[in-house]
Amino acid sequence: MQFGRQESMHERVGGDPWFVAMVDRFYAEVAADSRLAHMYPDDLTEPKAHLAGFLIQYWGGSDAYSAARGHPRLRMRHAPFVITDLERDAWLEHMTEAVLTGGLSADDEAEMLRYFSVAAEAMVNS
Repeated sequence: MQFGRQESMHERVGGDPWFVAMVDRFYAEVAADSRLAHMYPDDLTEPKAHLAGFLIQYWGGSDAYSAARGHPRLRMRHAPFVITDLERDAWLEHMTEAVLTGGLSADDEAEMLRYFSVAAEAMVNS
């Protein structure tokens, strides 16, 4: 840590590998959940890469996500899907579990869970 500069979440969790592993844990649960699986392709390679890239960038890592895909435009990208409270709750349940099993400090865990709770609520469109 440099004097006068606070470490990003990306730095505190150890960089890209933590986010990739968290996304893998998350999608393992999504693929087995009938409330969500129908909204995803059978091959989760691309969704995993997109989510990991977005989260890496959001939490202070590389901006490769925006360089490749442009502005995240989360609501627009999710607009084709009907997202009700049911889907929001299922998504947040699995994301919460993926975060809680990531070995974060209590403060980092709380910060990340606050973000995901707000993000999940923002995606509800029906």
